[in-house]
Amino acid sequence: MDLIYKMFRFGLVGLLGMVIDFSITWFCKEVLRINKYVANSLGFITAATCNFFLNMFWTFNASSTNEEVYFVKFIVISLVGLGLNNLFIYLFNNKLALNFYLSKLIAIGLVFIWNFAANNYFNFH
Repeated sequence: MDLIYKMFRFGLVGLLGMVIDFSITWFCKEVLRINKYVANSLGFITAATCNFFLNMFWTFNASSTNEEVYFVKFIVISLVGLGLNNLFIYLFNNKLALNFYLSKLIAIGLVFIWNFAANNYFNFH
């Protein structure tokens, strides 16, 4: 499958994940009053789990025989992405004084590059 086509599909799955991520983050932070980094982590992890299944079967057309291995690798890649995501939010929100949600949006864009490359070249290849 063409790299650009995979990246496009990965991006569409990512947009759905972003809606899930933002919704859960907002609910946890604003309604439940959970710490913004914990809320961010909950949103990110929920979205990553949903994204795994969509990416495995739709984006990368991976075989289901290695599902557990793919999932472990996907979660490890996502956890590195989560660390990067929180780091970028910290830098943009706390150091550059950007709005929290704008910082989160920028972080998602930057982490997208990591997530796609790692999954394309190290996981679902």
